[in-house]
Amino acid sequence: MEEAAGGAPNPNPNVGRARMGQPAAQPPAKGRELFRGQRKESEGSVDFPTVEFEYGDTDSRGAELAELYSYTEEPELSTNRRCFEEEFCPQARGRQWPELDTAQQRAQILRLLEGLEVVSRERRLRAARAILYLAQGVFGDCESEGDVLHWSRHNSFLLYQLGTFSAFLELLSMEIDNSQACSSALRKPAISLADSTELRVLLSVMYLLVENIRVELETDPPEWKSCRETFRTELSFPMRSDEPFALLLFTMVTKFCSGHAPHFPMKKVLLLLWKVLLFTLGGFEALQMMKPLMKQDSLDIYNERDPFKNDETGVDEEEGDEVDGGIEGELDLMERDALLPTIPAQRPPIERVSFPKGLPWAPKVRQKDIEHFLEASRNKFIGFTLGQDTETLIGLPRPIHESVKTLKQHKYVSISDVQIKNEEELEKCPMSLGEEEVQETPCEVLYRAMLYNLPQYMIALLKILLAAAPTSKAKTDSINILADVLPEEMPITVLQSMKLGIDVNRHKEIIVKSISALLLLLLKHFKLNHIYQFEYVSQHLVFANCIPLILKFFNQNIMSYITAKNSISVLDYPHCTVHELPELTAESLEAGDNNQFCWRNLFSCINLLRILNKLTKWKHSRTMMLVVFKSAPILKRALKVKQAMMQLYVLKLLKIQTKYLGRQWRKSNMKTMSAIYQKVRHRMNDDWAYGNDIDARPWDFQAEECTLRASIEAFNSRRYDKPQDSEFAPVDNCLQSVLGQWLELPEDFHYSYELWLEREVFSQPIRWEELLRYQ
Repeated sequence: MEEAAGGAPNPNPNVGRARMGQPAAQPPAKGRELFRGQRKESEGSVDFPTVEFEYGDTDSRGAELAELYSYTEEPELSTNRRCFEEEFCPQARGRQWPELDTAQQRAQILRLLEGLEVVSRERRLRAARAILYLAQGVFGDCESEGDVLHWSRHNSFLLYQLGTFSAFLELLSMEIDNSQACSSALRKPAISLADSTELRVLLSVMYLLVENIRVELETDPPEWKSCRETFRTELSFPMRSDEPFALLLFTMVTKFCSGHAPHFPMKKVLLLLWKVLLFTLGGFEALQMMKPLMKQDSLDIYNERDPFKNDETGVDEEEGDEVDGGIEGELDLMERDALLPTIPAQRPPIERVSFPKGLPWAPKVRQKDIEHFLEASRNKFIGFTLGQDTETLIGLPRPIHESVKTLKQHKYVSISDVQIKNEEELEKCPMSLGEEEVQETPCEVLYRAMLYNLPQYMIALLKILLAAAPTSKAKTDSINILADVLPEEMPITVLQSMKLGIDVNRHKEIIVKSISALLLLLLKHFKLNHIYQFEYVSQHLVFANCIPLILKFFNQNIMSYITAKNSISVLDYPHCTVHELPELTAESLEAGDNNQFCWRNLFSCINLLRILNKLTKWKHSRTMMLVVFKSAPILKRALKVKQAMMQLYVLKLLKIQTKYLGRQWRKSNMKTMSAIYQKVRHRMNDDWAYGNDIDARPWDFQAEECTLRASIEAFNSRRYDKPQDSEFAPVDNCLQSVLGQWLELPEDFHYSYELWLEREVFSQPIRWEELLRYQ
């Protein structure tokens, strides 16, 4: 790797142009055109339209419900309706479901729930399909898509209140443990939709209940709000078993990946798992609300007086960038600087004076940065250091005093730093500090339940992500994630083949979306709950090759992936339930929809970039993995997507490795360097552009991961491996007292006592010298 010290270009674009304008910096005339071509290619100058994308926890409610079903499942909608009408029509006396009052609807649901308790498997399935039809919105009695969504939500609350979720949970547990279905699937050469019929019906009902109840509307009656909180508590904490519901779904994922249950419908499992985590832990807005609550007042002194930080109290660096860039979602990153200084005309002049100028973020300083600065200053001026002492400034010149004062004014202590310090104190003084009080939050309960099998869960999720990635090639040893999309009879016409091809690609995209979203949720919530929980998950993701996997995902034409049209809108739920299906042609399938981009694919890309940022932030060994895997050109191609949030996370990943990429790379990528300088938050004494930073020196990367792993294991052992009898309990040292204690012996011991005495005592020689050794 080229030495990065000295001679690096200034990230300021004007300075860069001035330097490159000097005669000595010009390439030879013969190679000038080649140099320009390389510059043009490296800057990614292809003009793509700006993407109008609004990032959030989920897509629209209709889109999220539509993605639950494959297009090959469409015939089952009419099957569900028929099963319901067979049970309902004899009792309804010519009336439709919307015409019944609530009491009558409850009576009908209770009658259907009784059908789930019969011995016949076929009758149970018919009852479950009838309930699924209710959860789908009784579309046979509706005239519009809005009516279907309304009755789907109304029925979901009714179903939950009458115990439907608990009943389906018992049925799901039975199906998971159904060894006959597993062995049957293992014997088949090809698995299709028919092998997972019961599981798909059960998971569909549970998903619809979770998704409909999870979303809160202002028009919800009070009983629905209390119902929502009860449901959240039921999903978060173990009720009838020793584990939360999410753990059952994680178990299904690992069982599928191990090959013991290849018929499990993984798309539905992953979608349900994601929505359960979103419901129980909370989305991104809930995370933002929890962070200032966890921050101590002593850490907010600077945030209260800094005009740049008025919206980011208690937020770590990554979240601070998001808050600062609140308008970024609708603006191209390269255009944002032109809009930030704009001040409305109606504001008084005094506000013009106080409006922050310059870069659109405030610099931050870590305690470690101050220590490094003072270490270098003391070595230079007085010839020795004082370790971590940041208060003693004797012998240092006045400008150093002013620099330290400025650094301390911008000092930022994150929640993670506080948690690490508290953990160190608990490790040093377990007796004096006593037992740690751990709050039983949904996140804490989930981590404790996942702890001992967490590596297997992460490996399984990454296996499925690899199989669903568009850049992956089919291998004989890879897992089959298409079991719940392939029909029993393969297509025989070109049109059927095209439809199935779109369905398969859509199926993979939805799997990538759900895995990327649930991994990001886990990382963010565990980081807030305790930094070592986050580090434990992160380290196992890294050990399972998550970093090269994400880079492999982005090593494609990312613009084509984001603008892919793997959907057939006329077949999407709920549209297909209330409209006549037009005749499909090859031309209409190729044309797709009229959307500028695919929401789920852009959502997945941003999630994966955020995961990669979280895995590599402040981890020099993992940053070097980005360099070793040659991520810079891959990430630069992703900058062609003109969406500010995505570009921001790409630039952050490029920023952390620029010091390792060498002087020539920085010189030939000045536009990217300028974008990093303008758009990404920096530390006050951050030397990212030059490579002179102490962190750019040779590093023992293996030791870094080992030290982190030791800290994680100490945390897990202290908090979760508590023995029944504490090691600090008083010990009885009196011989007479110990020998006088009554000891319960097994009954067979009396019969073999003499044999034991002969073998273990009399036949063993007494080694008196052993006693002398311990005197």
